Amino acid sequence: MLRHLWSQHRGSMSLGSIALGCWLSCALPVFPLQAAQVWEEGSGTASVQPVVPAFVELAKQLKPAVVNISTKQTESKDATTPRRSPFGGEEQDPFQDFFDRFFGGGGRGKQRRQRPSLGSGFLIHSSGYIVTNNHVVEGATDIKVTLATKQEFAATLVGRDPKTDLALIKVKSADPLPTVPFGNSDALEVGEWLLAIGNPFGLGHTVTSGIVSAKGRIIGAGPYDDFIQTDASINPGNSGGPLFNMRGQVVGINTAIISGGQGIGFAIPINLAKEVLSQLHDKGSVTRGWLGVAIQSVSPDMLKALQLEDANGALVAEVMSDGPASKAGFKRGDVIVQLNSHKVQDSTELPRMVATLAPGTKVTVEVIRAGKKVTLPVTLGTLPEEKEAAAKPQPSDSEENLGLRVESITPEVARSLKLDNAKGVVVSRVAPDSPAAEAGVQRGDVVREVNQQPITDLESYMDIASHLTPDEPALFLLERRGNSLFLTLKPGKEG
Repeated sequence: MLRHLWSQHRGSMSLGSIALGCWLSCALPVFPLQAAQVWEEGSGTASVQPVVPAFVELAKQLKPAVVNISTKQTESKDATTPRRSPFGGEEQDPFQDFFDRFFGGGGRGKQRRQRPSLGSGFLIHSSGYIVTNNHVVEGATDIKVTLATKQEFAATLVGRDPKTDLALIKVKSADPLPTVPFGNSDALEVGEWLLAIGNPFGLGHTVTSGIVSAKGRIIGAGPYDDFIQTDASINPGNSGGPLFNMRGQVVGINTAIISGGQGIGFAIPINLAKEVLSQLHDKGSVTRGWLGVAIQSVSPDMLKALQLEDANGALVAEVMSDGPASKAGFKRGDVIVQLNSHKVQDSTELPRMVATLAPGTKVTVEVIRAGKKVTLPVTLGTLPEEKEAAAKPQPSDSEENLGLRVESITPEVARSLKLDNAKGVVVSRVAPDSPAAEAGVQRGDVVREVNQQPITDLESYMDIASHLTPDEPALFLLERRGNSLFLTLKPGKEG
């Protein structure tokens, strides 16, 4: 289980953990400085060294710009104290089911209390702007910043972005504050030395070292995952703290660890943070471009069905109605291989590439459709909060003679499954240990297409399914609970 790097204090210290599940930039461009940007790139208090300096000298230069952050966050708790069972543990309230059923769980009432937590951050502007993680300050009613000199400041929230887990806060100081410069996270090499400074377990300014263990790590934190993995020792309380290269430049923001995995930590690349922080400074939130497609990876089994030479690109599983892609003529089954001049290597890259562009930006997208390259000009929209540009991979598939049974979609079935479109067939049974079961087919899945041929009814499905070649991957488009998904299935040999 992955844990955010913060600690929560309730008398004794415990680790606050969350599962990092769906929403970062693999090769994001380095944006030129503008007046609106708040960091002092290349001109921080910490000097940029042309040669590899000693850890001692680096620590002396960098520690003044790293801060400890403590917050008070409000949480809700049941107002009544659960009764103790004579057999140990808490005894269930016998009337709770009644309240849950008829009053939405309102039987106990709620009280609100404040919970302290700790994190780290670093100064990027002498006027007092500080970078940290969103989860360090989210819901905070009070934010206190402590410098290495033991000076304390009350901080205010400038803006935060949950999707990248970044936040910008500010303190007021009569004197200019020390800062650190930004580096180029794209230029990092695996094996390169790194230095981390933060506030682990509330111990205060702590310096650790390690190397770049890997780049471009996908850990399930969100649609823009692109973490730097390091073995520099980072722990709860390091959240929001800086990760430095040996030139004294910030190249990452420490964010997550693996519970029980010593020596494995993850940091947000600073190149991703630059544009996010600029928008947080200007308007307190982030606006991203939106293409309006749900995508998934291209598996090797899909190559022949999609007439592809390799598995590069992002497969369009669904085109959002009235979205930018729909208006530009995108179709389900298109494989996006290029955005402007940037190649799309896999489905994790596309959301990050689109998110770096402002709404209203005109882009050229190259897709492969039925084995041919098609160029589609599209004007990006604004990413709606309720929609995600990337579809979560889910097991799913369906077909006859593959260990599944399908039925016609009657009006009653359509109402029960809340289907707007009654065309296709519905899976009524999946045989255990069958190709369909192995592929993840479920009862209630609706088959919309087989090998990009539309399924209108049971007859059309049976006709297309009867012509499938044994051991030849067939491409299925399914609908499950309102979501579209492509999967491949290999029909077994007869007899």
